[in-house]
Amino acid sequence: MSKAKKESKAEKVVPGKRLSITEKYRLYEASVQNPEADIKFINKVYLDHYGKAPLSLREDFCGTGKMACEWVTQGPKHESHGIDLDLEPITYGVDHHYFSLTEDQQERVKYIKGNVMDPHHFECDVVVAFNFSYYFFKERNDLLHYFKTVRKSFKANKKGAFFIDLFGGTEARKPSVESAKHQHHTYFWECERYNPLTAECFYSIHFKDHKSGIKYRRVFSYDWRMWDNRELMDLLKEAGFSEVKSFWEGVSRDGTGNGNFKESNKAENCESWVTYLCAIP
Repeated sequence: MSKAKKESKAEKVVPGKRLSITEKYRLYEASVQNPEADIKFINKVYLDHYGKAPLSLREDFCGTGKMACEWVTQGPKHESHGIDLDLEPITYGVDHHYFSLTEDQQERVKYIKGNVMDPHHFECDVVVAFNFSYYFFKERNDLLHYFKTVRKSFKANKKGAFFIDLFGGTEARKPSVESAKHQHHTYFWECERYNPLTAECFYSIHFKDHKSGIKYRRVFSYDWRMWDNRELMDLLKEAGFSEVKSFWEGVSRDGTGNGNFKESNKAENCESWVTYLCAIP
């Protein structure tokens, strides 16, 4: 039996047991999202390139829109749009993030239930597609079309930037489980299968509640194609972006990532990594 299929004796998997909508998004955000760090990175890269701070953000595949809401807290001139097809996470985001903002901040956030592939009649300094959301595009032409749509959204904006994140590593393309223990729960990131001939993969997120000992399996599941850094850089340039920058995380003394991402074209492969690309119109 593979490592990915084993269950610890201390874990109780109860068939049919489901987390509430509120709990599953709360646990997801607590486990995998850090909009403050993402925004800090975006601001630095944009400032380094253009000599000024970005003010407007479009968050594609926004889910709960946590980043879009965090964005406007930076100052009275910051505004954002969050776009997603799924009403469930949007509803959670409105209830838990949008309504926690001041009235002035709320006026500068717009949630859009819509398709990121459709034209949207507003321009932003920054467009982001984070949490590997674009991995659900399995065909090259589909992903290229999306990148072209983003490129066209900048229109006359000569000072725009498109950010995406990606992941990989030697453990990313085989059945495996990564876990992270938090105060009240443990987060599991499982690669259930990977097809080396098509680069298609199936990933799941599980949560274990420490109090009850119950493990909630496949709270979120993802049927993706795993894109690599060079493929993405080539596609972005083909889509019309003039420059694509690749970033790599520094290493701390204990060998783990230190959270500092610097522009680089050379890196040593490791078991697991997450990094960024920035495309300039």
